[in-house]
Amino acid sequence: MKNENTVFEKIGNWVSHSVTLKLLVITILVLLLLIPSSMIMDLIAEREALSQAATEEVSMKWANNQQLNGPVLTIPLVYEYKEKEELKEVVKYLYLLPNNLQVDGEVVPEKLKRGIYEVIVYKSQLAVSGSFDLMEKVDRTNLKQIQYGKAFLTIGISDLRGIKEELAVDWGGVDCQVKPGSKVPSIITQGITVDLPNLESSMGTKVPFHFSLNLQGSRSISFVPVGGTTEVNVNSPWPSPSFYGNFLPDQRKVTGQGFEARWKVLQLNRNFPQSWVDEMQGSNLQAAAFGVDLIFPVDDYQKSIRSAKYAVMTILMTFLIFFLVEVLNKRKIHPFQYALVGLGLCLFYVLLVSISEHTDFNTAYAIAAFGVVAMIVLYSLTVFRKKKLSLLLLAVLVGAYSFLYVTLQLTDYALLMGSVGLTVMLAMTMYFTRNIDWYQLSIGKEEEKG
Repeated sequence: MKNENTVFEKIGNWVSHSVTLKLLVITILVLLLLIPSSMIMDLIAEREALSQAATEEVSMKWANNQQLNGPVLTIPLVYEYKEKEELKEVVKYLYLLPNNLQVDGEVVPEKLKRGIYEVIVYKSQLAVSGSFDLMEKVDRTNLKQIQYGKAFLTIGISDLRGIKEELAVDWGGVDCQVKPGSKVPSIITQGITVDLPNLESSMGTKVPFHFSLNLQGSRSISFVPVGGTTEVNVNSPWPSPSFYGNFLPDQRKVTGQGFEARWKVLQLNRNFPQSWVDEMQGSNLQAAAFGVDLIFPVDDYQKSIRSAKYAVMTILMTFLIFFLVEVLNKRKIHPFQYALVGLGLCLFYVLLVSISEHTDFNTAYAIAAFGVVAMIVLYSLTVFRKKKLSLLLLAVLVGAYSFLYVTLQLTDYALLMGSVGLTVMLAMTMYFTRNIDWYQLSIGKEEEKG
């Protein structure tokens, strides 16, 4: 019986003081803490989805993304064919694009609230001008009639709810009233139509046009380069534009006070002609669109998700300090205490996303980091029983969260900063533990002997 007790005592003593076993336990704890870390990332994704739903709801009531497409001039052509001794008429449509197109616009963003969520919308003032070279370029074989009296102009506006003022088109010095809807849905899905009853008298000449458009929308505004030469100039006080589409600006200036962008697109740069008859060019027009997106530099939820990806790093660095305190200062720390500290570190990300929904990200980060660091350091005073060790832990945590914050701000260099930072941390750990004889280490034996 005495021998059995001796065996169990030896096993218990080994479990209590084995460095290898403690490392195994810490590794298992880190892996287990990946579960709440993953749940936190799912929580952030869920909150981001709610934010996107709020954005879509506000956009539906304000106006969605806007795209200006056109103007496109349409002239009906009547062809007569003989089929089985009968004459049949077929109506085709000639589509003409402007010889040049100039768009000058100012986009003024606004922030609307939907519950706790912010949604970016805008109001814009667009001045559109150009000219049509009205030359007859049609196949006259079997052509019976060109119906100039039924010609019309179509201007594509992707969300008509965004038009905030009555619109009139100056066509060759004559104000023409517009009608809602598009008569050529295969080319322009949504838009307005302008009837041009006196077009025949203008054939063979260049006809200038001009109109002003007070248009509101959400998030982005884009343009289709229908002109033989298309020039678009946009300025806005929004400091974080994202240029997208088939063409980037030829000139741009982005500052903290806003941006200015200038595009110039030639007809040779796109995959559709200046005129065609009954061809399906709608998809080619859409493919040539370009514009600007009014975005946040890095969305708060994206920052939170990116920060949560570094959770393992923070947990490992903190556990490393606790483990070194154990093996170097012969101070036993129970796995339950490791688990409490790990859960506290995970709590940082929940605090971050919940506070950032009510204030700016930087303030939320400072509050969450201060709360978690203070909680863990104060707890370590009892666990370590040495202020110097707690101050070392404080320095490590402050360094880790400061490094993480800097990495989140550097959107383009985040991967580089993260990889370099992790390499430096590993190198420092290797340096400071280089002289430790791990085979001779045990936990807590000196404390028990004393």
